[in-house]
Amino acid sequence: MYHGMNGRRARAAGSRRVTANLPKDLLGEACRATGKGITETLVEGLERVRRSGAAVKARKLKGRIKLDVDLEISRERARH
Repeated sequence: MYHGMNGRRARAAGSRRVTANLPKDLLGEACRATGKGITETLVEGLERVRRSGAAVKARKLKGRIKLDVDLEISRERARH
């Protein structure tokens, strides 16, 4: 978000304005947990939901993909 010429907040490109009725307690706890404002907290939550869905898809692939990984080489590369 940024402030436009009239001093009001303007939407960032690619964003969508929504109206939602959220439980006050839940929203407050979430904002305190993230240490961020409402918008940033909601975005973080939505990103977590998206990652969770990707993780579920990845777990479904378990045993279906053959990987040939040398763990020692992989670990050494991560240290550099």
